[in-house]
Amino acid sequence: MSGTITVELLDGLAPRGLALKGRDAWALLQLHHAGDAGCTPIDTPGPRWSGYVHKLRRAGIAIETVHESHRGPFPGRHARYVLRSRVRVVEAGGNGAP
Repeated sequence: MSGTITVELLDGLAPRGLALKGRDAWALLQLHHAGDAGCTPIDTPGPRWSGYVHKLRRAGIAIETVHESHRGPFPGRHARYVLRSRVRVVEAGGNGAP
């Protein structure tokens, strides 16, 4: 994704504007659209979900990590990321794909 988005974080006393671009913008849009269901690298494939989440958190966006077990031929654990900040998308450009 080469597009950018502008969002307002609504968690504080006054809304705070934030501009994101590329895959960070894509990841925030995916989290925003997923709501309380959140996103996993399994159901919303992206090459570096943990990296996107790290950068978004550094920008002041609250994202919860829920650790889940999974079965199958390669049982183990994976992360589900859930957006906890209140966010309003002001402007979105690009095609929404990573």
